[in-house]
Amino acid sequence: MKTKTLPGRRTLVALAMLVPAALAVRSVRAQGAAPGVQLFKVVSPRDEVIVGADAALLGAGSGPAVERLATQLAAKGQLTLWQYASSKDAGGALVQAPLRQIVVFKNDALRIEPYATPLPILPLK
Repeated sequence: MKTKTLPGRRTLVALAMLVPAALAVRSVRAQGAAPGVQLFKVVSPRDEVIVGADAALLGAGSGPAVERLATQLAAKGQLTLWQYASSKDAGGALVQAPLRQIVVFKNDALRIEPYATPLPILPLK
């Protein structure tokens, strides 16, 4: 008599990661449709930070924005980016707004990934 086995742990983890990845891609496509800033999460051994990059910083190319940002970081060794955080605008609505400029070093960044937000994104200062 055969018993049904549950999917392996790796399969379950992979499936669980598909949903957030699909949402992030959809959000990045929506952000890319309107000119302006795209948000990314930069993960280092110590912390995570949300940063914004505009088309001028990302450079020309047909590849995904996250790959173009990673290429810029690898080529230059460091990038000065605006850190973003949620805050309230003058009307009291929640928005993603530039907080301060930070420098990201390629040897400190372990991962860069698209950051999805339902909030409007304010332009760089």
